[in-house]
Amino acid sequence: MGVFAIRLPDVGEGIAEAELVEWHVRVGDVVREDDVLAAVMTDKAAVEVPSSVDGKVLALGGEIGDMIAIGAVLIRIEVDGEGNESGVAEESVAAPVEKKPEVVEAEETPAPKPAAKPAAAAAAPVKRAAGTKPLASPSVRARAREEGVDLRQVPGSGAAGRISHADLDNWIASGGIQQGSVVRGQNTGVEEVRVIGMRRKIAEKMAISKRQIPHITIVEEVEMSALEDLRAALNAKHKGERAKLTLLPFLMRAIVEAVREQPELNARYDDEAGVIHRHGGVHVGIATQTPNGLNVPVVKHAEAGSLWDNAETVSRLAQEARDGTIKRDELSGGTITITSLGPLGAIATTPIINHPEVAIVGVNKMQIRPVWDGQQFQPRKMMNISCSFDHRVIDGWDAAVFVQKIKTLLETPAMLFVEG
Repeated sequence: MGVFAIRLPDVGEGIAEAELVEWHVRVGDVVREDDVLAAVMTDKAAVEVPSSVDGKVLALGGEIGDMIAIGAVLIRIEVDGEGNESGVAEESVAAPVEKKPEVVEAEETPAPKPAAKPAAAAAAPVKRAAGTKPLASPSVRARAREEGVDLRQVPGSGAAGRISHADLDNWIASGGIQQGSVVRGQNTGVEEVRVIGMRRKIAEKMAISKRQIPHITIVEEVEMSALEDLRAALNAKHKGERAKLTLLPFLMRAIVEAVREQPELNARYDDEAGVIHRHGGVHVGIATQTPNGLNVPVVKHAEAGSLWDNAETVSRLAQEARDGTIKRDELSGGTITITSLGPLGAIATTPIINHPEVAIVGVNKMQIRPVWDGQQFQPRKMMNISCSFDHRVIDGWDAAVFVQKIKTLLETPAMLFVEG
């Protein structure tokens, strides 16, 4: 028998280390070639690491949340034959890297601990089968009614969970909170959740954006009736033939037109070098919520795509982001971002810029509002847009001009299709 060490492979150009976010095996597991051993996180993409051999897992090379260097030993597997390491088999079995749970082995047969005094600890609610009455004497029941205590919540220390007067005293003294006619115990539990993987990447990115970028946010109201009518007509005309049009492709087209006149907003700012990179291509990031957290897939060259091209690309990237199959290069390179909470959106938000970009356009909830037309109030389909800008490189006047251009284009959607 030999030991085969599997090292963390090169998971991306320029990547020196990756975060270990998930183990798919434990020490002692038997694995086959191509079985997934672990998942690591690079930037915002998770990468699965498969086994290249058959064998039994001897040792794991880290714990969840650890940063593993490219080329470092990720896992050691006992294999038939010589393997690729020598003289480590016994050491790996005797001292595996994984942390053992703190349990008492059966063969140690420790002396039994004295039983805790009944109800001495915090009195936690007990679960009883539906319809099962708690066991208690008539006097205990009468006192519980007087105190407003639901005996179904009280742990009993007697035989078969029988509740005594002492149990009732402990329950009331344990910090129960009166709520109507029921006394409920305080929940003093604290759960520790380690910030790892996607959540840590998001936290780091947001911290950089807020720490380094002085934000200015402008909120503007947009009348959406004309655009929504056009969108509905186009979807009805091409139903089943083309990708369904949401608001996003229209907003992307509006952004393309707006930055044509203000190229300084379609840019990335290198803080350290003090250089603004203005891009000719409009690469629109679409903030997308996934089961693992927020991703920002990027629609490259939105200026070259039709409404339906961009709609199809947005739909595909969003689905791949949620499935975890999106390519790493499709999560980078954005020059301006759109963020939307969809139907959960509020009246207004203050979007955080996706560093190192200099602008972000936020879409808020669309709703019918009364609008004064000069003579009377009329029901209109309205939506606010919230746009944030990097005030180091975008002046307030230029930010306001951009917002008004977006507003005009959305309110008169025919202008989105007029050349020049």
